[in-house]
Amino acid sequence: MSSPLIYVSFPHTAHDALTFYAQVFGGELNLHTFEDFGRTDGPPDAIAHGVLDGPVSLAGSDITEGDRAVSVEGIKLALLGTAGPQILHQWFEKLADGGSVVDPLTRRPWGATDGQVVDRYGLCWLIGYEGNAE
Repeated sequence: MSSPLIYVSFPHTAHDALTFYAQVFGGELNLHTFEDFGRTDGPPDAIAHGVLDGPVSLAGSDITEGDRAVSVEGIKLALLGTAGPQILHQWFEKLADGGSVVDPLTRRPWGATDGQVVDRYGLCWLIGYEGNAE
């Protein structure tokens, strides 16, 4: 692996969250329940491990008793120049659905376009690109 993989501990929303991210970014989603792994420290249908492998990769699971769910402060997941402008605009809009736009995608005085959105699961995304939109 050439870069860190974001691994999120979800508060019993891992299935919905990882499915949402697969719908936003595309890619291949693999979900494994506690039952799949023979685990008894959580509900059988809870997600013990899930991975989205695609243009944006991330992983996660449901929390078990004593674990802490994701709480993000002071961190942005940056998707700067990771796709063409049209795709980045689509991702921004999809992430904003059910979330909140912190700063709209805006052309900046230095020529770049960027914006920030907090999605419905609490992750903050910084999305942008250099130059003109395609």
